[in-house]
Amino acid sequence: MTATPAAGRHTRVVLADDEDLLRTALGELLSLQEGITVVDQVADGPAAVASVLEHQPDVVLLDLEMPHLDGISTAEQILAQSTTKVVLVTRHARPGVLRRALAVGVSAFASKSTSASLLAAIVHDVAAGGRYIDSTVAAAALSADACPLTSRELDVLREVRRGLRAREIGEALHLSSGTVRNYLSSAMAKIGAADRREAADRAWSEGWI
Repeated sequence: MTATPAAGRHTRVVLADDEDLLRTALGELLSLQEGITVVDQVADGPAAVASVLEHQPDVVLLDLEMPHLDGISTAEQILAQSTTKVVLVTRHARPGVLRRALAVGVSAFASKSTSASLLAAIVHDVAAGGRYIDSTVAAAALSADACPLTSRELDVLREVRRGLRAREIGEALHLSSGTVRNYLSSAMAKIGAADRREAADRAWSEGWI
């Protein structure tokens, strides 16, 4: 990939990563690349959404794992409210995450081990309408099993990961406690989990939630 900006054209970027040292270093490295202007740096998903709406950058780089709102959920909110393109970066890509990211409209999926020069090329290419998927992530996604759970079962397991009990999950999702328990039992049976926590952890490790 050798994409470069047109003469005088700067690709405006917002960075979102909860690791301060890494975010600052990446911002400095990207700022040294030709045609890249880092307009803001933030530490979590809600701040990323707010920053994008304020600055209207060409591209936002989102860490996959962030507090309050993960990278995919953040991307979904950003893409629903702006024309900013999204690049997800991660250190550990779980098998199902790429499918979820593509489903919400993410333009690129890159590893945190990507060099600054390649990441800059990805940013420019994405700003121009291109797409990029890290080859290792793509291979893992292609070899992964399809998710056997329904969207409602995944919603319930997502709340289990947050530490909520059946009644609290029901309140959060506007379901009865009995319905929540039925979804949990179904999910556990489908993936052979001994309990709801194991089911939630399995769904997370596979990248389904």
